[in-house]
Amino acid sequence: MTRDELSSSYAIIRHNVRTYQSAGVVEVVKGKQNAESELKKLDQSQLSSDRHEGWRYFIEKTDQKVGTDPAEATLVRQAELEVRETKAQQEADSSAALRPDTRR
Repeated sequence: MTRDELSSSYAIIRHNVRTYQSAGVVEVVKGKQNAESELKKLDQSQLSSDRHEGWRYFIEKTDQKVGTDPAEATLVRQAELEVRETKAQQEADSSAALRPDTRR
C-alpha cells in the first residue's frame, strides 16, 4: 500500500447494479485497506434477498473527513458528481463546436 492509500479517506457507497439507483454513502473511513475490510463485512452481512435485488457496495476515494455523517456525505458527493458532469458536458459541447461541419 502506498502512503496515500493508507492516509486517504474512502467512501463506501451502496448502489443497485440492476436499476443504477444509488442509496448513497454508507460510511467514510480512513485508508483503502480499512475501506476494503468494511466493504467485505458489509458484503458478508448482506441478506441474500437484498443482494438478489441488485444491491452492492463499492469504495471511492474522497476528500471528505472520516466519520462524516452518511447523509451529509451523500449530499456532498452528489454535488461533486453534478459539477463534474456539468464540466464534462461543457467540454464536450465546446469541442463539438470547434469541429468542422462535414455534412456539406
